[in-house]
Amino acid sequence: MSDGKPVDGEDLMQTEFPTEGVELTQLLVVSDLDRSRWFYADVLGAEVFREYGGTSCVLTFQGNWILLVTGGGPTKDKPGVTFAPPADPSVVSHQLTIRVPDCQGAYEALRSRGAEFLTPPVDWGSEIRCFFRDPDGHLLEISEVR
Repeated sequence: MSDGKPVDGEDLMQTEFPTEGVELTQLLVVSDLDRSRWFYADVLGAEVFREYGGTSCVLTFQGNWILLVTGGGPTKDKPGVTFAPPADPSVVSHQLTIRVPDCQGAYEALRSRGAEFLTPPVDWGSEIRCFFRDPDGHLLEISEVR
């Protein structure tokens, strides 16, 4: 394979992917693991699955995995890559969207637990949604589709 394109004679179906048992994990780089664990567990309602050496925490949320990690420099399996929390929360390259049956109800519940929303829920006709941030500025959305 060169440049992501098959080379003549190359069989792209040698191995099935994805296969049964494959799961997706959302990784978020955080500046303070304890503060972020509190937010995702106590505010959002995720469950702590496992912690690793004070630098990472795996949580489960509605059948999905969230991995919180502290920043760090390149390693031999990711040379040239540095992990860092968002430098500017007003510039977004990633967000978590949570589909809910009742946006207003979810908004009230999360606000009562300490979530700080950018605005109250906005009704767009076919969708009601609003946004909030975690302690490092990662953007989260709750969305009710009608």
